Amino acid sequence: MINKSNEFNRRILSFPAIRPCESVFFSSLLTSLINLSHSICRFKSTTFFTNKKNATNSIHLIETLLVFLEELGIAGSRVNPSTVLCLSELHFIFQKLRFLLEDCSRDDARLWMLVKSAEASTHFRVLFSAAAAALDVLPLSEFAGVDVEVVEVVEFVRKQAVKSKFEVERDDRRAMRRVLRVTKQFERGIAPESIDLKRVLEHLKIKNWSECNDEIKCLESEINQECGVAEKRDVRFLSSLLAFLIYCRCTLFSNVDEEKRARVFHERSDGVIGRLNPDDFRCPITLEIMSDPVTLSTGHTYDRSSILKWFRSGNHTCPITGEKLLSVDLVQNLALKRLIKEYCQENRIRFDESSGPNRESRSSSADAGSVAAEQAMALLANFLVGRLVAGRNEEQSKASSEIRLLTKTSNFNRSCFVEADAIPPLLDLLCSSNPAEQDNAMAALLNLSKYQRSKKIIVENRGLELIVEILNNGLKMEARQHAAAALFYLASIEDNRRRIGRIPGAIPGLMGVLRDESDRGKKSALAAILGLLMHNENHWRVLAAGLVLLLVNLLRSSESEDLVADSLAVLATLAVKFDGAVAIISAGIVPLTMQILSSSNSRAAKEYCVSLLLSLSSNDAADVVPLLVKNSSLMASLYSLIADGSPRSSKKAASLIKILHAFNEKSSSASLPQEHFVHVW
Repeated sequence: MINKSNEFNRRILSFPAIRPCESVFFSSLLTSLINLSHSICRFKSTTFFTNKKNATNSIHLIETLLVFLEELGIAGSRVNPSTVLCLSELHFIFQKLRFLLEDCSRDDARLWMLVKSAEASTHFRVLFSAAAAALDVLPLSEFAGVDVEVVEVVEFVRKQAVKSKFEVERDDRRAMRRVLRVTKQFERGIAPESIDLKRVLEHLKIKNWSECNDEIKCLESEINQECGVAEKRDVRFLSSLLAFLIYCRCTLFSNVDEEKRARVFHERSDGVIGRLNPDDFRCPITLEIMSDPVTLSTGHTYDRSSILKWFRSGNHTCPITGEKLLSVDLVQNLALKRLIKEYCQENRIRFDESSGPNRESRSSSADAGSVAAEQAMALLANFLVGRLVAGRNEEQSKASSEIRLLTKTSNFNRSCFVEADAIPPLLDLLCSSNPAEQDNAMAALLNLSKYQRSKKIIVENRGLELIVEILNNGLKMEARQHAAAALFYLASIEDNRRRIGRIPGAIPGLMGVLRDESDRGKKSALAAILGLLMHNENHWRVLAAGLVLLLVNLLRSSESEDLVADSLAVLATLAVKFDGAVAIISAGIVPLTMQILSSSNSRAAKEYCVSLLLSLSSNDAADVVPLLVKNSSLMASLYSLIADGSPRSSKKAASLIKILHAFNEKSSSASLPQEHFVHVW
């Protein structure tokens, strides 16, 4: 089996072939064509999941023609322009054929290639019609040095290429009809028979959970690439196929390799999102993370609200290039929006994607991708919750892990599981003595806590106390990290902040996660603490727990710019109140903050540094401002923020400069010369 999905970014059934240049040497062209033919012939031992006969027939024809090509290289016949033209065209066709064979043998795109069977068979037919036309112009009479029987091979291949029908095979058609029948049942809210699902998977040789999940990831990738470039019906069809596979994965495969499933969780958590630069998600105009990215005709992307404000101000140019725009049409960048949303969810950043009131409460096929996908998820949610409630231990474990996967990124899926009443049995599983089962249940609850309606249900079922218990005594560190992240989402409601703060183990538990070695856990704990600080009662609780000293140690030891920025955000929030400012100054954090301000490459870290210094200067100017004045590099950092920072950071930097300037004018013992300060109005 061949999986070419990671070789390069090539869409399925796209053939980026390159024609040989006109001045290519004949010997080089022939050698390359022979090598290309050999690579096609190597597919002879490959498993084809669809279009088997077409693929096998194609390989046989190339294998036959290869005899002539190799003999041609040995004989060294006179080169005719028609010969070069023919071989150049064959080289171009063979490249496409190799791509086509790769697609038909991809072990992660079996279902997608099944539904594309007609298109694939058409490609086989078109390629060999073109090959027959190329061979038709080959001057066979001029190959005197080549054995006559070998020359006759060319005519045989040409006739066979014309004669071959390259049709969709009967078994492929039958399997495709079953898939369509199941998706129609989904649309009517009918659960399909397991035998129909099994027959399709048997035809595609999908034998286990991992192979089915690979198919799901392939279709998810296709949907992400189709969004914004394809017609809605294409995305709807892909979504229905995805629902078919997800339903199969959850209902047919009971034995799952836990190691492989854990790897899937890890890939989804620390995959491409973890390697992206968050600055790429910021609007070039406001420097804030975009909530609705749109692309101009120049290819540059901005947040919709900021670019519209730019246009309303009378500007008809691209802000980055200055190029005059012939059209001010905005193209929604759905792929980037998906990445931004996932990044915000992974890093506990609130992402506002609402386009109107009560968006979350609305349920439509657009949320799921298609009517079939919508109804299939509703059926599946009831099935899995039923397993949670009445299934055996292994069935409960499987159900909790599937719910964890399904609720990871889809708000629609979360709504389905909330409607199916999944939260109470998941909370019951938190008391499990099985570490993996407890971790899956906590992760699923974390995902569901992102959905607004879930928060009330969790609280009503004593979920806050159970989550805090996991935070302190979870059987796996991962479960404790998930608990910290869940508290962040639950703390988005004011009454929940009060409730969580009053639970005795909540804040100590978050500080315990902060002491963990995992950056991911620390980020979750910091985000949760920041949310709790929005309630006044929790301010003195975190100070009494010794959070400030813990954050100082974290700032000194961490190499992660994100963690540094998050720690500074918490300190800046604490510094707003006088007792918080006193605790921070006593910890000796002012010099460290100025050092980070001058050396950090993170925009967020710099902004929080200025916020922190501004709050400290306002609350305890007598102790802080003299220290700031003595730092010769501080003014340069502040003016740099005014020039290049966001509007918010520029305003704060200007306010801090005014404080320092006022102190310099009033103090006869200022450590810096008067000319170091410039009025900022």
